[in-house]
Amino acid sequence: MSPNPKLSAADETNPALDIYRQLRGLIVSGQLGAGERLPTVRQTASDLGVAPGTAARAYKMLEADGLVISRTAAGTRVSESAGVLPASVIRRLRDLVDEADPLGAELDDIVDVLRTIWQSRTTPEDAGE
Repeated sequence: MSPNPKLSAADETNPALDIYRQLRGLIVSGQLGAGERLPTVRQTASDLGVAPGTAARAYKMLEADGLVISRTAAGTRVSESAGVLPASVIRRLRDLVDEADPLGAELDDIVDVLRTIWQSRTTPEDAGE
C-alpha cells in the first residue's frame, strides 16, 4: 500500500467488516495494485485504533475472497489476480498525478491525453475497423 492506507476509523458496530470493505475498495478500484504489500495487521490495528484480532479478521476475509495472499515473513500482498492494474502501472499513475496536480492540470485533460496516446498506439485492425 502506498506508504499508509487511507482508511477511516473503523465502524464500531462491526470494525472487522468495515476494515475489510475499505481495503477491498482500495484493491478492486486499483488503488492498491497487484503485488503491493498491505501494512502489517498490527500496524493497521494501531492506525485504526482497533484490536489486532479485529484487523486480522479483516485480512482473513480478504484472503478468503482471494484478494490478498498472506505469507510468513513476506507479509500480506494484493494477489496478482485481484489487482486491476499491475503495481508498476499504478505507481506510474500516482507519479503522474503527483506531478500534474501542483501544475494545475485538469483531470479531464489528463484523461483525454492519455486516451489519445493509448488510441494512437492501436492500429485500425486492432480496433476492429
